Amino acid sequence: QKNSCVLPEDLKNFYLMTDGFEMTWSVKTDDTPMPLGSMVINSVSKLCRLGGSSMYTLPSAPTLADLEDDTDEEGNGDKPEKPHFDSRSLIFELDPCNGNGKVCLVYKHAEPVVSPDTEIWFLDRALYWHFLTKTFTAYYRLLITHLGLPQWQYAFTSYGVSPQAKQWFNMYKPITINTALLSEEADSFVNKLDPNKVFKSKNKTPVLKKKPLSQPPSSQKTQTNMTSAKTSSLAGNSSRK
Repeated sequence: QKNSCVLPEDLKNFYLMTDGFEMTWSVKTDDTPMPLGSMVINSVSKLCRLGGSSMYTLPSAPTLADLEDDTDEEGNGDKPEKPHFDSRSLIFELDPCNGNGKVCLVYKHAEPVVSPDTEIWFLDRALYWHFLTKTFTAYYRLLITHLGLPQWQYAFTSYGVSPQAKQWFNMYKPITINTALLSEEADSFVNKLDPNKVFKSKNKTPVLKKKPLSQPPSSQKTQTNMTSAKTSSLAGNSSRK
């Protein structure tokens, strides 16, 4: 009511379920936990408007609207029109990004009446705008997909994430940080499994059964003589009895 605008339906449903969202996770280095990931959606009370007030408490101090670069190209080609800090747009902070910038909910057409159409934009520390998504639901999926890694929003800028953040991406989200390579070579991150090679029937070599060794004739004669000798000795013993 204060800003004469209505929240988009998906964001309204989100706030009806929970007043904001914050989740952090850490990694262990030398048995010491180090905070790494951070996922934040400001509560309704912290959904502050940007650009309306002065940046400093000094009289006649510049506002964000005064610092806006009007020479930026607007909506050229496939690029969407950038938000404005003046009365043409309404901008609300969704995520402070740990000081690395701001994720904002933007009503780009606020004159003469605020349009219900909203978009999610990223404002970097140099006050340049970068488009993220058209809906809050799509942004929420991006937030979860990127695990809240440091500076993940810079992956959607022309200059990308910092080298330090890229190391974390390579460790926890290697496919995400290599999206350009993935788009060029669709199979570069796919395990190539050739079923013909895996399930190929191997030609089994026939196992030759070993035949019992035939005894030489001399040994057979010896065994025959021993048998006849035993028979005669038994016959002799029986006759003596």
